[in-house]
Amino acid sequence: MAHKKIIQTLDAPAAIGTYSQAIRIGDTVYLSGQIGLDAITMQLVDGIDAQVHRVFQNLRSVASAADSSFDDMMKLNVYLTDLANFTKVNEIMATYFRQPYPARAAVGVAALPRGALVEMDGILVIQD
Repeated sequence: MAHKKIIQTLDAPAAIGTYSQAIRIGDTVYLSGQIGLDAITMQLVDGIDAQVHRVFQNLRSVASAADSSFDDMMKLNVYLTDLANFTKVNEIMATYFRQPYPARAAVGVAALPRGALVEMDGILVIQD
């Protein structure tokens, strides 16, 4: 049985609940949801553009702490309080990822923690 390893970094916001930033089992890393919190101030950044960028930066920091990168992202889940912002997510995502892009789901939700406009989580599979 593979050993479960907790992934934690100061370069992403500290968990604000009973969860870990990520868990690694074997070559698979499960990234917890990230919202647009600044890792230092723990304050939500303003606006959808800034929040989407911050979410990707936070996810990238956790992936890096797991000795991985977005190249290993197999699945990305996007939660938006307004699906009209989906086009904006696509535009910004293209600056963080290259083809082949990960599998993805986008879901409209009524609300997110701390009044965030977007949250994302994902699954990495580390390839040697």
